[in-house]
This record gives sequence, C-alpha cells and structure tokens, in this order.
Amino acid sequence: MRALRHRIQHLEQLREQQRKTFEETSRTNVGQLTKQELWNYLALCLGRPVAEVRAMPDQELEGIANGALARRHCPPPASLPGYPAVTLSSSQAASELLQHRRARNQIRTYFPDTGPLRRELYPKHLEFFAAGKDYMERCFLAGNRTGKSDAGAYETTLHLTGDYPKWWAGRRFDRPIKAWAAGDTNKTVREILQEKFLGRCGEYGTGMIPGDALRKVTRKQGIAEAVDQIYVRYVSGGTSVLTFKSYQEGRESFQGAGLDLVWLDEEAPSSIYDECLLRLMVSHGCIMLTFTPLKGLTELVLRFLPEGKAEYGHLLA
Repeated sequence: MRALRHRIQHLEQLREQQRKTFEETSRTNVGQLTKQELWNYLALCLGRPVAEVRAMPDQELEGIANGALARRHCPPPASLPGYPAVTLSSSQAASELLQHRRARNQIRTYFPDTGPLRRELYPKHLEFFAAGKDYMERCFLAGNRTGKSDAGAYETTLHLTGDYPKWWAGRRFDRPIKAWAAGDTNKTVREILQEKFLGRCGEYGTGMIPGDALRKVTRKQGIAEAVDQIYVRYVSGGTSVLTFKSYQEGRESFQGAGLDLVWLDEEAPSSIYDECLLRLMVSHGCIMLTFTPLKGLTELVLRFLPEGKAEYGHLLA
C-alpha cells in the first residue's frame, strides 16, 4: 500500500508538472521559449527524461519535426487524461527546438563536408586556414563579398573555443587564449565584427560563437550597444577573452597587452599593425588580416606581395 500511495503521489506530481508546461506552451509563442522550456516540453510529450532529449541528435529531432517519430512516440497532449488541450504539437516543438539549437550554433553550418556550400568549393579559404600552421602573419586580400570576414570570424572562434573540426589543418591552440578583433571605426566594429561573433543586439548567441560557449559580455563605455569584451568557454576548461578594438582609437590603445591572436578586418595603419606584432612576440601567436586593397599599393599591402619585404608573410589573393 505504501508503494502504491507513493506511485499515486508521483503520478499526481507529474500530471501537475505536465499541466503547467502545457498551459505555458499553449499561451506562449515557441520562439519565445527558452531552450530549457522546449526540452521540458519535448520530454513530457515523448515520455523521456529531459537529459535524454537534450542529448538527441539533430537527425532524430528532424524525424520528430516531420512526424515520423511524432506519430510513433508522441500522443497529442489533448489525448492525455486530465490535461488541457494545447495549440502546439510536439512535432512543432521539435522543429522549433531544432531551429533554436542551430541558431545558437551557427559555426556548425560553415564549411560542411557535403552540400551546395561544401568546403571544397572554397579552396582559397582553406588555403588561408592551413597557412596558419606555418606562418605568423597572413593576409586574405580579396574583393568585396567573398567571405573574407566570415573566414576571419570562423578561425578566431575556433581558437577561442578550442573546438576544431576534424578537417582543420591550420594553427591550433591547446589552451584558452587572449585575442583582439579590430576594424577601422567603432561603428563598423559594432555593426560588422560584433554582430559576426554575437549576433544582433538582443540576440547574443546567434553569431559565430556558439550560444552555449558564451560566459560573459561586457559593454564598451560611451558607445551605444557596443561590446568591449567577450568571455568564451574553452572546451578543455578555462576562459578565452576576445576584445574589440578600432583603428579610430589610435596606436596608443594597441599598446601594452600580451596576446595570442589578432584579427584585423580592414586595412590597418602600419603603426597599428606593428604594435599588434609586438603584442604577439612572447606567445609566438598569429595575426590575420582580411581586407580589400581599396587604398592601392600601400606599405602594408606591399608587405604581403611577392616583391614585398615581409619575412614571415603569406599572401592569399
């Protein structure tokens, strides 16, 4: 009898939990639910532990979304005795969860093995990445809208997280790093680099850095909606730090710090470039440039051309 009473109490608690979840889901747009709320909802619909739902591969969630698994495992909430009907099906919840997961892990969609965007179609990008293993200084010199900034943000994110794909042939760090990402003005840094890494303001976690890897974001004083630093979880433990800089701040603002990585998106003044090189001397880190040479054959461009004087440079054009 005691075991039976315990079982009844457990079922009543579960029913109350399900009722609250279904009520909340029925009156809430799924896109506004947190990832944890979606996991809870799917777990109840599927009759599985939340931890098991969290570990589901994307293929299985897709199966639920298109109804293959929903028909087999997910009874409509209204068919559960004692529970109110909801307007959202479990397959819709699975679809929203999958979209939410992908939105917060955008980096996984870059340079896939197969498909119309498979990485073999981007040989210059792959050459740029691979060159990092042998060269301290690299420059991706190319026209507009060719994916230069995406390449810079992608590689920087890999170094910040330490989560390298199996095919990666470039430089690897085995510890958390300190990095800079810099552009020409505070405005372009906010509108381009910041959004590349974080996503739009108010949607942080939907950029190149996976949402689950974000630990903290600090604001830059005096500039609306501008970010100063991003703290990123490293896969083997510890925290990497990315700081945003702009050439507008002047050479003096690039002094002092010891770094592992610098990414300059847009051509930098030679004085700032030299300061960045000094920041890498102790760590033997690397510096990347991605820009279109709109100013012609400047001193910095000539460093990376075949007849230039850079001793450790590597040009990709």
